[in-house]
Amino acid sequence: MTTPTTRRWDLGDPDFDVTSAEVHEAREEDWYVETTWGWAVLRYAEVSALLRDRRFRQGNARWPAQNGIHSGLFSDWWQETLLSLEGDDHARIRRLMVPAFKNRVIAEMRPRFQAIANELIDGFSASGRVEFVHEFAEPYAARIICLLLGLPQDHWPQVARWADDLGASFSIDVGNQVPRIEAALTGLTGYVDEVVADRRAHPRDDLVTKLVQARDSEGTLTDRELSVALVFLAFAGMETTRNQLGLALQTLLKHPDQWALLAERPELGGNAVEEVMRVNPTVTWVTREALEDVEFQGLHIPAGGIVQMLSHSAGTDPRAVSDPSFDITEQRPPHHGFGAGIHHCLGHFVARTDMAVALPLLAQRMPEAECDGPGVWLPVSGNTGAVSFPIRFRPTPPREE
Repeated sequence: MTTPTTRRWDLGDPDFDVTSAEVHEAREEDWYVETTWGWAVLRYAEVSALLRDRRFRQGNARWPAQNGIHSGLFSDWWQETLLSLEGDDHARIRRLMVPAFKNRVIAEMRPRFQAIANELIDGFSASGRVEFVHEFAEPYAARIICLLLGLPQDHWPQVARWADDLGASFSIDVGNQVPRIEAALTGLTGYVDEVVADRRAHPRDDLVTKLVQARDSEGTLTDRELSVALVFLAFAGMETTRNQLGLALQTLLKHPDQWALLAERPELGGNAVEEVMRVNPTVTWVTREALEDVEFQGLHIPAGGIVQMLSHSAGTDPRAVSDPSFDITEQRPPHHGFGAGIHHCLGHFVARTDMAVALPLLAQRMPEAECDGPGVWLPVSGNTGAVSFPIRFRPTPPREE
């Protein structure tokens, strides 16, 4: 058996699977493995500690350069997103956006999330078949973002196309995707800037208006910072929710008893989200960069060194979860699907709530669901998810109006 010092994984290899038996085997040997992009951290305790260690910063700022992208529209914009910012700038922008993402604010949107989900399911429930990504996950995630930002619901297809192309920013193939990314970035930025101008002239009760008013009254946010923040929110929120919904169905359909249980007990929707993200997260690794030389449990990490926290490996670590098998009735230690520390995902309440609403409705209205073919899936490294996912189920009638 190889030792951790002789392993070297290529996280950029589309055939490498961060949920594989090889990863689990390595986790039993040691808590880390060397990779092409720094060290992969495999165990729950070490991932939890390093994500909160102030000797590290968010490691995503170097992502374009690591892929040979050193200048240009995408590279410049990436450095300005909340994902890359640190210190006072990160704290200032995040502080202005936090009130719009509080649990109470998002909880009040649950009935509208439910209405959107039911409307979409009505479109295919009687047929007994659905291509889940394009008929549900993508329009649902995009319409939630439109609702959050106060955009017209019928604008979702264009917002989704831009967000989908910008999602290539998280791809392990990002170096070949720059023209696509920059075209989408130009389109979505122009659209967001028009919305900001409209809300400045015609205020509404929505997130964009709140941020415009905060920017104009407090002077703590530049127009450019506002634009970057909204573009990042639109694409990241849509992309991750769409992908995670596909992964949720993939997991639940492998456990038909859990699918049936979720239909019977819709109150388990929130717990189902947590379980899915523990065992099958769309964000398969979270990056940190050392700010100084760090000695951590026998590993020397030099200043600038990168560590990748493998979400699935940590979430299924038997040291933290004695029985890591999938069970939506169990209470587990917190997973790392939304990160941790000062870069904990700002929109986690939105994602948790909209998926907790959607999954029980899907289970109730798609009984006896099963895969209708293999589908098309992104590599299980970086950000993963379904490109297409056909499902068949016992037909159910549309709701009565």
